[in-house]
Amino acid sequence: AMAPVYTVAFLRRFDSGSAASPARTGMSGSSCVNVFVRTRPTASFAQELIEFSPDGKTISLRARRDSRKAVVNNQQCDWTFRLDGILHNASQDEVYAAAARSVVLGALDGYNGTVMCFGQTGAGKTYTMTGATESYRQRGIIPRALQEVFQEVERRADHAVTVRLSFLEIYNETLQDLLSPGTGGSLAVVDEGGGGVHVRGLSVHLTHTEEEALDLLFEGEMNRTIAAHSLNRSSSRSHCILTVHIESRSRTLSDAKYVTSKLNLVDLAGSERLGKTGSEGLVLREATYINKSLSFLEQAVLALADRRRDHVPFRQSKLTHTLKDSLGGNCNTVLVANIYGEAAQIEETLSTLRFAGRMKCVRTDPAVNEHVDPVLQVKRLEKEIQLLRQELSIHDTLANRRGVSYEALTETHVAEIRRQVRQYLEGAADEIQIVNVRQIQEVFAQFKLILQQQEQQLEARLRQRFTLQERRRSAQGSASARRDPVEEQVGEVDGCGFGVGIAPSPHRAKPRRSNKEESRWAGGRRGRGSGC
Repeated sequence: AMAPVYTVAFLRRFDSGSAASPARTGMSGSSCVNVFVRTRPTASFAQELIEFSPDGKTISLRARRDSRKAVVNNQQCDWTFRLDGILHNASQDEVYAAAARSVVLGALDGYNGTVMCFGQTGAGKTYTMTGATESYRQRGIIPRALQEVFQEVERRADHAVTVRLSFLEIYNETLQDLLSPGTGGSLAVVDEGGGGVHVRGLSVHLTHTEEEALDLLFEGEMNRTIAAHSLNRSSSRSHCILTVHIESRSRTLSDAKYVTSKLNLVDLAGSERLGKTGSEGLVLREATYINKSLSFLEQAVLALADRRRDHVPFRQSKLTHTLKDSLGGNCNTVLVANIYGEAAQIEETLSTLRFAGRMKCVRTDPAVNEHVDPVLQVKRLEKEIQLLRQELSIHDTLANRRGVSYEALTETHVAEIRRQVRQYLEGAADEIQIVNVRQIQEVFAQFKLILQQQEQQLEARLRQRFTLQERRRSAQGSASARRDPVEEQVGEVDGCGFGVGIAPSPHRAKPRRSNKEESRWAGGRRGRGSGC
């Protein structure tokens, strides 16, 4: 009996259709990332642990219980994952047709596209992306995509298509240009408007043929960093991103619009378990950086899959920041999960399938990248203006209007309009002669200028009047102060006793005493005289 189907709390599993359909990936609007699983061919494939459904979209995984854990073992040992396709014992041609062909064709129509491989070390990621050199039929996704692009360019003779290539390596959290070695220190990931990113300082090479593009691919592959360990004799020690920049313009339509797109072909380094690889020294240090960046990639995918999360940690690593627009942005994204179908690698296989299931929940919003060429737009507008002038000339001829000009007004015309406006305001003229829109605009401009001049003159008169009034008031106040200066007070009378009073001014007449004060003063003098 089968165990219950494995589900993650936020994971919604449903059949989203195959990514091989151009109608699906070529349409704008929200869609999910398409995920495929490819198994590495091996003579000891664990058929008793890995099962595939007849429809080729469901994979079931069964793990042996570990009896050493405890007496009662409730450890889960059965999982089921539903994806967009399972590529078991599939050829390179079948892998490209199922996973990548529709994304490549969509890029030629103006949609950004990304195809990436994820999995443990030695699972066949580089073989899936680049292929082998022993046989032409063993070419990987990247050579086949370049061939498809240039073949499609030849078929679309009514479009002028420009193809450019760039090749980026992320080694130990350092950006390297594989087509211009030695420029790694000047590279930086920069955010663009609309949620996109680009690598500043990365060289972009113009290519005209498939041969030129393949030469650049092989040159970049020669500069990649590889090493050997127990699971892989040629293990990639870095993440590599080959980007195809496409620009398409119509040859038949005199339209200023054109479309651009980016096709990212990503070969991720494989995750490693140090206990199995036995890495030491530099290889151990490289494995640490690889596992750390893949862990940050999984954290970004978890945040994108959770609709309640507002922040996605893209800036935690150079890999996630570079792939920002490929993960949940304006892009048709396809993930190929490579697994190693042996019993000894069942834990790594489960980890890869879990990542694939989470990636399946990430939604993208692909849209055509349409632009307007400013040079062609100016030429088109100039031509339209010329046609409109010809149409106005024909209209004036039919209306018996001679000598009408629709060019910019000269200084002579402006002076004449100014004269007519002044005559109209002064009452010397009853109307102003107007024959085109430019003259109407100039008449209103002259009215506005005259109004501003009158406002300035009125303001100057008012200021002059108020200034004169202020001066007169100031002069009157000064004269009044000279005639009646304010007395200086030296003290204050304290009731009827002795104290310091107000010293009278010498220029002021002495106040006259009342009869009561006179008699009091006289009595006091008599008393003081008799005492002597």
